[in-house]
Amino acid sequence: MKASIFSALAEPNRFQIVELLQFSPLTVGEISERLSIRQPQASKHLRVLLEAGIVEVIADANRRIYKLRQEPFLEIDDWLVSYRRLWEERFDQLDAYLQVLQNNKKPQSDDKSST
Repeated sequence: MKASIFSALAEPNRFQIVELLQFSPLTVGEISERLSIRQPQASKHLRVLLEAGIVEVIADANRRIYKLRQEPFLEIDDWLVSYRRLWEERFDQLDAYLQVLQNNKKPQSDDKSST
């Protein structure tokens, strides 16, 4: 798992670019317009995403079209599998513990004995 992926996604504009690209490939101009940022800023963010391996670029005449690469997201998913297992085990343990507590719970009497 490359830390550069998380580093690239940590910046809010880059994260928003990735969110946009999950629906369809876009040009730099389309990205800058949708995010209301200047085109040079969009290009800078796309360069970081490209270097991190998150996006790829397709040259179409004089346009550069950016699209997401599948591999980095598969890496993230694989990395998260171990954490999912850990949390599932902990939730199972919590569920078992709550069942024990519920089974051991005794009904309380409203009658109070006088001394």
